[in-house]
Amino acid sequence: MTCKAMVTLSQAQIDAFHKNGFMWLDSITCPAEVEHLLKAYDQLFTLQAGREKGDHFDLAGPDEDGTEASLPQILKPRAYAPEFQNTIFETNALAIATQLLGPAATFREDHAILKPAHHGAPTPWHQDEAYWDPNFEYASVSFWMPLQAATIENGCMEFIPQESDMAVLPHRSIGGDPRVHGLETTCKIDTSKAVACPIPAGGVTIHKSRTLHYAGPNKSGMPRRAYILSFSTPQLHRDCGIKKFAWNEEGHTRREERANSSQTTEN
Repeated sequence: MTCKAMVTLSQAQIDAFHKNGFMWLDSITCPAEVEHLLKAYDQLFTLQAGREKGDHFDLAGPDEDGTEASLPQILKPRAYAPEFQNTIFETNALAIATQLLGPAATFREDHAILKPAHHGAPTPWHQDEAYWDPNFEYASVSFWMPLQAATIENGCMEFIPQESDMAVLPHRSIGGDPRVHGLETTCKIDTSKAVACPIPAGGVTIHKSRTLHYAGPNKSGMPRRAYILSFSTPQLHRDCGIKKFAWNEEGHTRREERANSSQTTEN
């Protein structure tokens, strides 16, 4: 690699992020790293890396073995390919996360979402925090980087600007199907306020864990590949008793079955 970490934010960018709940940059790494990651990314999805552990699954479908996924996802890709470790992307993302969240910000997780050419499913409107344990308070940001140009045609990110910090809205499994891992909010969304963020390969969108976001279907002839990093400060336990998100209690997915089976075998 000949590129190096170099991204910093202006105070105006930081203020706008906290006002709107999201932002985007045209570059967070260099073309050489994008090309390097792209090859490893495609190999991971070809091999369905981590499927037996529940880390590879269909985010938008029932995830039946032997059927083509409409929105395949891989959790923890850097655990399966060293190319995703110690990247310029991560170095710059962490530097930005500390500017947005403070010096206590650290790496939280990574995942990859692939929208297949022509039929990649939309990612419905949702909040990331709807997937998480509601007994904790979070200060978290996610960095969504496409490995090719992200366009409206192939499913770039779209956001609803938030005028104030909002609560976690009611959600359900996509389509109301408890076999599906992905979530969608059940609230009516005023999409006239949505901001689409087409960005080049190696650019990035950044959003808070409660910011409503969406990515459309892939209608193009090429796969849409996105690699996501999340960072957070230490989570704080809520002082309001035990709380649960009903939508996470009602789901029963093949991904969960494989994950539980893998843990039982390892133990």
